[in-house]
Amino acid sequence: CLSDVISSPAVALLVRAQTQLLRGSCSFETDSCGYTSDPAYAAWTINQEGRFIIAESSSFGEKEKYILVSPELELRDWSCVRLVYQISGSGSLQLHLRPEGENFDYTLWTADKPSDSWLIAGVDVRNIGMGNSIALFEIHIIPGYCIECNFEEHHLCGYSNQWNPNVNWYVGGSLARDPQSNLPDDHTMNNERGHYMYVDSVYAKRFQEVAKLVSPMTTTSVAGCLSFYYQRDQAIGNFFSVFTKDQLGHYDEIWRPDVYATTDWKLVQVDIKAPHPLEMVFEVAFNSPRGGYVALDDISFSPEFCHTETEPAFDPSVANCNFEEGLCQYYQEQTGGSVWNRVSVKPNVYRIGDHTTGTGSFLLANTRHTSRSGYVGRLFGPSLPGNHKYCLRFYYALHGFMKIDNALALYVYDENNIAQEKIWTVSERSKDVWTEVEVTYLKPMPTKVAFVSICRNFWDCGLVSLDDISVTLGDCPLNPPPGHCNFETGDCGYTQKKKAKKGHWLRIRGHTPTSYTGPKGDHTLGVGYYMYIEASHMLPKQSARLMSTELRGSAGPQCLIFFYHMYGSGTGTLSILLHKGDRERLLWTRQGEQSVSWMKATVDYECYTRHWIIFEAIRGSSIRSDIAIDDIVFKKGPCNDSISYSGFSENFNEIEY
Repeated sequence: CLSDVISSPAVALLVRAQTQLLRGSCSFETDSCGYTSDPAYAAWTINQEGRFIIAESSSFGEKEKYILVSPELELRDWSCVRLVYQISGSGSLQLHLRPEGENFDYTLWTADKPSDSWLIAGVDVRNIGMGNSIALFEIHIIPGYCIECNFEEHHLCGYSNQWNPNVNWYVGGSLARDPQSNLPDDHTMNNERGHYMYVDSVYAKRFQEVAKLVSPMTTTSVAGCLSFYYQRDQAIGNFFSVFTKDQLGHYDEIWRPDVYATTDWKLVQVDIKAPHPLEMVFEVAFNSPRGGYVALDDISFSPEFCHTETEPAFDPSVANCNFEEGLCQYYQEQTGGSVWNRVSVKPNVYRIGDHTTGTGSFLLANTRHTSRSGYVGRLFGPSLPGNHKYCLRFYYALHGFMKIDNALALYVYDENNIAQEKIWTVSERSKDVWTEVEVTYLKPMPTKVAFVSICRNFWDCGLVSLDDISVTLGDCPLNPPPGHCNFETGDCGYTQKKKAKKGHWLRIRGHTPTSYTGPKGDHTLGVGYYMYIEASHMLPKQSARLMSTELRGSAGPQCLIFFYHMYGSGTGTLSILLHKGDRERLLWTRQGEQSVSWMKATVDYECYTRHWIIFEAIRGSSIRSDIAIDDIVFKKGPCNDSISYSGFSENFNEIEY
């Protein structure tokens, strides 16, 4: 879907004519072009006096959202959604992508600042191989990327103009310039009717005044060829550079010109490989008012690299491993016996199961696996190319260590097996829980990571467990995607009706207050938050119900994945129910003590209309009946899990004491 407008006095949308428009483009001049208001919310209306569609505050009531849904889109590999909008008063405007068969929309863009004039935004949309639609406001849908612009449409294609404080990018062209000016004809049309962008030093009043032309932020990773044309006068008096800027505000210079001026338009082609969204920044600075000018035209982008020697984007998933099927591409030194061993244990009060499912395999370093009283165990990963920023995520657990020094550390090695840097080490004493670690690193040469555990003597050492290693390109993500909830920053919109005769779900971190029941930590981080029922606050057979946000419903199977913890001699029942209208249907249930570890559950279901999912926990016979849930994921089904956790069971996993 495209966008939501929340509590806004007025939001209006407009579409202008443009060549090469795809299906889904609309100017709203005579009709809505197949765009429809979502009947569950307030309706958009076409303004009778102008060519736009509007949501007005006069009709705001209980329905505080206006959602406008597009017809099914005709998307290329990449398409640019360019929209003209205006917000008056308080509120927000959002653009969403609504993939067919999914319950959640993916937010692509949002705006919440009021304006007295029409504004232009550009959003890149990728064809993900299924029916898509967008909702809300004015639309152009154009083949290509939103960073592309020839400045011929009397607007900046969503580029923003930043200056400090007297130098600015201007729209240039023969018809608009001073006859005495040295500025050129544009490159696109090569005549007096064309347009381009330029910066002129005549406006500079102080040294190093900077003008920035900033593209729209891309919505995903960028890999390909950036092309543009420029002219530059009095090169000694100005500085011209092109940067990329990521979402964290980090700049990276990707190009600067020769020191000489150019009397003709000159083509520049630069290869870009960025595993994260970014902006293009064209920056000009002047040394003096006689610094000449810089002109820019015909910015374009191709997914094909400009230069054949540029290496294609690398897939770092070769370094992922959950150890369910083996060691993947990880290996260790074979001196003095294998320190790291793949094991699968039956969880009990003294031993936790693996992190992936609760019943699978993980790696364990233990002196009992070696022929000596101490050891140095190095587990090496596969070699990864240099000049990439990597996000490495893994889970570890420690048990029985008197001293945690050298219990587990992470090193980066080069191809000659020489350690380059220690990038992480254990800093807290073990809590016998799986703990998440995220590390970002960047090296110029090919490298591999090494998990190193050192045991000086038998009496000081314990057990080191390792599981679920994953590597992605770029910085580690800050927020979970739509449909994911780990309760780290709140309840994700989950609600419950608190009644005197019913129990309540509570958000907590660490262990639960009652001994011999409940988890020692959450499943996501080991030290984060989860939801649970405190049995000591409830009577036997009392229930607590946690309801999801509204799910849209769609054709085809849906998959619900979550982790649950049911440990304690008096544990009751955990059930998953589908709520639709005034009816409820049981999808999944577990009864009684299951495991001392977090267990994975997958639930396949189908629902074509709006619905909710309810997590219902019923207190058992004693206070040792705490039940917890964490890491809930909704996605398009079927679940396709190699191990089935769906269905109905009692005493699924007996506890070994």
